[in-house]
Amino acid sequence: MIFVALAALASPLVFPRSTPAPADAPAIIYWRPGCPFCMRLRATLGRTGRKAHWIDIWSDPDAAAAVRAVANGNETVPTVILAGVPHVNPDPLWLRRELAAA
Repeated sequence: MIFVALAALASPLVFPRSTPAPADAPAIIYWRPGCPFCMRLRATLGRTGRKAHWIDIWSDPDAAAAVRAVANGNETVPTVILAGVPHVNPDPLWLRRELAAA
């Protein structure tokens, strides 16, 4: 049962599908399946996470390049772009407050 729960959390299906274009979203969140830090961020954000535009860097080479550009050449996720400023592995509670205010 624990493995089923972990598999569900690691699945891309848990992450919301964003409808706004990245220019309209208050934040862009770069993530990848299986990332425990991404799962923690998603769990902390809850429904507030739906305000952001989520991009899987394993499915989007341009997104992976964007992450490397702000993370010293590494594909460190989650990486969040908020108001044009990149935040590599930000504090989930801070991001939840920022998105709630947006």
